[in-house]
Amino acid sequence: MIAKTSTPPTPANGPALSTLLDQAARLLQAVRCGRSLTDALQTCPAELRPGAQALSFHTLRHAGGAEAVRNRLVPKAPPPAVDSVLITALALLWPSTTQPQPYTDHTLVDQAVECVRQRQPGSAGFINAVLRRFLRERHLLVAQLQAEDPVARYQHPRWWIDKVRRDWPTHATALLEAANVQPPMTLRVNARHGDATSYAEQLAHIGITAKIAGSHALVLDQAVPVHRLPGFDQGHVSVQDLSAQLAAPLLLGEGADALPAGARVLDACAAPGGKTAHLLELQTLDLLALDVDRERLVKVAQTLARQNLHATLQAGDAAEPTPWWDGRLFDAILLDAPCSASGIVRRHPDIRWLRRPADITTLVRTQARLLDTLWSLLAPGGRLVYATCSLFKAEGADQIDAFLQRTPHAIRRPAPGHRLPLGENVSGSVKNCSEAGDGFYYARLDKPGAAGPSI
Repeated sequence: MIAKTSTPPTPANGPALSTLLDQAARLLQAVRCGRSLTDALQTCPAELRPGAQALSFHTLRHAGGAEAVRNRLVPKAPPPAVDSVLITALALLWPSTTQPQPYTDHTLVDQAVECVRQRQPGSAGFINAVLRRFLRERHLLVAQLQAEDPVARYQHPRWWIDKVRRDWPTHATALLEAANVQPPMTLRVNARHGDATSYAEQLAHIGITAKIAGSHALVLDQAVPVHRLPGFDQGHVSVQDLSAQLAAPLLLGEGADALPAGARVLDACAAPGGKTAHLLELQTLDLLALDVDRERLVKVAQTLARQNLHATLQAGDAAEPTPWWDGRLFDAILLDAPCSASGIVRRHPDIRWLRRPADITTLVRTQARLLDTLWSLLAPGGRLVYATCSLFKAEGADQIDAFLQRTPHAIRRPAPGHRLPLGENVSGSVKNCSEAGDGFYYARLDKPGAAGPSI
């Protein structure tokens, strides 16, 4: 695992920019065809992947403005092989308050022209003319487009902007802008091996500075490759967002409410295993890690093996328990439900362009089905934590309100609810949105009845 870089290699110490632009344009084309950036990156040559990924992240965070410019300057879109390079270059030239421009204007134009010359030689002059015109008129064009077009202003699809505005009228602008801020690298210290204070001291000894953001959470001042983290290979520390770190403590409880050792726990939709591992770091459990994707369970197995933790892994659909459930009720269930991922769009900027309004309707139905099914597998006195990495209320507060309407005996317990990726959500020394956790929703629901583990 390599931490994401914000600036690709320069021609002096890495691949030529024209080569990286070619790869970034290919990745943009893949996203436009409905493929996730994570998946598309696997087709990129390993030596080009870090630089191409950095350019792609920058491009996708500014693609709304870039496409608006292209529409203004070029009424008829050029062929995809040319258009993808043009959009990539325009996005990299778009003025940003959240990301520095990775190359000078002259270098970007020169290398974009070279990239197109390799792809479609007859279009090199066209690309050169459009990019140079944009540079001449950039200040006026950007101002006009941002005033006229919310997509250019906020770099998200219009339906997404409208939904955020409806759900969060007071915070909408801040949320849309925060989605274009490069997220921090956040660590979770394994409670079996130490705490945030002791690990921060280890980091300081090797020149890595970090802010303590919880008893076992640290936010690095600058991302680093995981192999530089002391004890990473031995499972002493993991990379996990601050908001994601709330799931395990919420399910386990504390004091008189604490889930006892040996409790039977289901981690539904467990891949890639970060929350699974966190649960086992904090308590010894009889834990079943379930995921519908057998291949993604391999990642769960690798995560647990690195930390010398143990759980039962099972491939299966949480909404269809008959093939995998042994009939024994669970004392606790974590449902990290499939969702729009709108709360983690700063980490996955392609999501905003891949999602469609109809997807939300489908996801909400899936979440409701999972809630109803898994509730029936919960023992009396047990608890269920529902989580989504979404900003949208339809996948959070509205979903749980609807569940409580049809399940009146369920008891809602205190939980974080909607956490927005803004500074006011963060305790301790972390205050600004560039260090805040991702957007998440959490609810805890208890089933009435006699408490006690089913062991």
